[in-house]
Amino acid sequence: MVLSLLNLCAREVVSDHSSSPYWLSCVPRELYRALLDAAFAHCRPLAVGELVQRWPERKLIVGGSRKSGECPPNRLCVQALLLAVVRGLTDKRCCLQMLDLSGLQCEDGRVEDSMGGWSLSVALCSMVLQARAAASRAHRRDGERERKRGLEAERDRGAIKRDRGKVGCGNSGESSQGGHRVEEVEKMDCRTNEQMVPEDESVKGIRRRMEIQRRKTLSEGKSNTSSNNSSLSDQDWEEVVMVHVRADIFVNSRSWERVRDALSQPGPLRLRCRYLRVEELSAPSIASLLGLLPQQDLLGVDIRYSSLGVSGLAMLLPLLAPFPQLHSLRLHYCNLDLQRTQPGQQGALQDMSKGLGSLKRLKRLCLTALRLPGHLRLLLSSLSQPLEVLELPYLCLTSTDLAYLSCSQHASFLKELDLSENWLDESSMPSLRRLLAQAQNSLCQLSLCGCGLSDALLGALLPSLSCCRALRSLRLALNPLSRTGLLSLARTAAGIPSLRLLLYPNPLEEYEPGLPALPSSAQLLDWPLLEESEGRDLTLRLLDEVLNLRGRSRDLLVTSDLLNYSPDLTVDD
Repeated sequence: MVLSLLNLCAREVVSDHSSSPYWLSCVPRELYRALLDAAFAHCRPLAVGELVQRWPERKLIVGGSRKSGECPPNRLCVQALLLAVVRGLTDKRCCLQMLDLSGLQCEDGRVEDSMGGWSLSVALCSMVLQARAAASRAHRRDGERERKRGLEAERDRGAIKRDRGKVGCGNSGESSQGGHRVEEVEKMDCRTNEQMVPEDESVKGIRRRMEIQRRKTLSEGKSNTSSNNSSLSDQDWEEVVMVHVRADIFVNSRSWERVRDALSQPGPLRLRCRYLRVEELSAPSIASLLGLLPQQDLLGVDIRYSSLGVSGLAMLLPLLAPFPQLHSLRLHYCNLDLQRTQPGQQGALQDMSKGLGSLKRLKRLCLTALRLPGHLRLLLSSLSQPLEVLELPYLCLTSTDLAYLSCSQHASFLKELDLSENWLDESSMPSLRRLLAQAQNSLCQLSLCGCGLSDALLGALLPSLSCCRALRSLRLALNPLSRTGLLSLARTAAGIPSLRLLLYPNPLEEYEPGLPALPSSAQLLDWPLLEESEGRDLTLRLLDEVLNLRGRSRDLLVTSDLLNYSPDLTVDD
């Protein structure tokens, strides 16, 4: 990547931290963004902290989609950023009001010193709670100063009154007639205000009663001041919110309490969630968490490894309806096994269907390993608008489910479709071909990994695949194909101009002897490959010949590596 002159200069400036006092005092606000990018790119956490603490604009975006080859921010730089945000709350030079950290997390374990979603979420919540504690301490200090200032003022007024009283007592020339008149006024005022004085008090002077009433009022004011210093009301905290922090929040059973405290306790930093991902939480815990989220910001919910059951999911879905921008719902391994009939199961399914129907802007739906054979029509028919992304791996789909999907309102709008690990046979082929024909103008990603596609089944499907002119990613790993079937697949893939990635299965000829005639995906995954590399070399050579013949050797990645292929190739140019 060729750096511009601005980027080169910014890198040179932030590289020497000892010079920061000189350039920070005179750098124009237009250069802050370039300096911050250089500090992140070259791991200068001290420069990151100083720039963010003085950030001259109202909004700061860190994260989002990264360019090809661009590394995520270093963990130390992210921690320096969060600490600087808290310090900036008391820095008059800081104008920051919105901090957007959406997409900042890095889930790629191969990237060293990056911060994953779980660590980032805990750090964000700690930052919010730390800012609240600092604001509370500052408020108590201000209240204590005000109280002392008030006491000093009261003492000064009391001293002035005592001096005036002494001067009045020293005037012995006052006439007796005037003294009788003052006594009359005191008696009349005593009768008028006798309800203001407690019954056990036998005080009969106006000045004395006024002094008692003043002390009583002052003592009540002290108690109110001390209670207000200890805690602010929610309305008071709403007035002191200074920075809104937008981020993707990852929550599990270990971090749930901290996330809940950060969302429920108001303070100068307000946490706003874009995508929520939860793992290993019960349905009531997820429900309480949803109740704390600001409704205008949430775009997606991802629930994983939580034993919700049909009834738990039916309880949660209506709670998602108040979020107007919600367009993504992903459910992974949530223990919705409907292969075993249970009492009240059908009613809970109806509730699930109604809950899905209440999500008016839903575009992405993922139901991984929920085992809902024969119930796809019930779940999807309640949706008011078509889906664009549908992921149904390990769902135990039947031919009836595929027949419904091929004729549904969703078929012609699908951009991504994942039917992995659903066993396909001859009875499924007509519905699947019809589905591909309906989606041929929109479908960009298709995954049929582990579907039991043999040479014969794949041969029946290839004409439909060749008509998908928008397809960019085709994944067919862990299917029992021979080398001949694989080459037929490669020819079809090379004929799709938009295709950028083909994830193919290792042909059966590359496995050790002993595989059954039609092995499952689990058997293909566990069975050892031949130690000799001759078979693999032959396959690669034949694939290269196919790609070279079609002129696709440079723009089409063909791989059998399940772990290391790049999903970034599926992103639109």
